[in-house]
Amino acid sequence: MATRIREKAKVRKETADKRPRATARYVRISSRKVKIVIDLIRGKQVDQALAILMYTPKAAAPVVLKLLNSAIANAENNLQLNREDLYVAEVFANPGPTLKRYVARSRGSASPMLKRTSHITVVLDTKK
Repeated sequence: MATRIREKAKVRKETADKRPRATARYVRISSRKVKIVIDLIRGKQVDQALAILMYTPKAAAPVVLKLLNSAIANAENNLQLNREDLYVAEVFANPGPTLKRYVARSRGSASPMLKRTSHITVVLDTKK
């Protein structure tokens, strides 16, 4: 039933977002905890966002810092954009798959332990 595969792929490629981005998937931090950190850098210049992340004492800060550096490198190397013109246009964290484990409780019972993961995406853009 897959008809017009080439035409659909061509349209998808033409309408794709051309902004530099970086994605970290299956990060072993809850997306709820990551959202606290990414709210600090949304809309900021990249150098200002890097400075904020360097001194943020949260577990998600080093992960987001590494991801932001990757997005900056993608912008400079792949799209030949100037670093001074870049800002954080979009940044979001979606929940990933949850690892379901059990922890022992009293009298031989067990309670579920949910080890949550997240998918984090950083999209940069240039100032007009």
